[in-house]
Amino acid sequence: MNPETVIGIGQHALLTTAILAAPLLLSALIVGVAVGMLQAATQINEATLSFIPKLLVVVGTLFATGHWMLETLMDYTRTLFQSIPGLIG
Repeated sequence: MNPETVIGIGQHALLTTAILAAPLLLSALIVGVAVGMLQAATQINEATLSFIPKLLVVVGTLFATGHWMLETLMDYTRTLFQSIPGLIG
């Protein structure tokens, strides 16, 4: 196993992690910006006003994309396990 293989596996792991985290992070970002603009416009500085909508949207996004995320993670794991014999010898 050479360093290029290890770097390739690490890059693939980081890419998979970024792909899996993107829907949750983007939905929280969009709701956070919208709530922040609403708070700035109304001058309401309540911490729960920004936390609760983001939590609800992230949970909804997780329900909507959870199957795809699990399938993507299982495909990555299956591919990694199947490549172990070629990596060792």
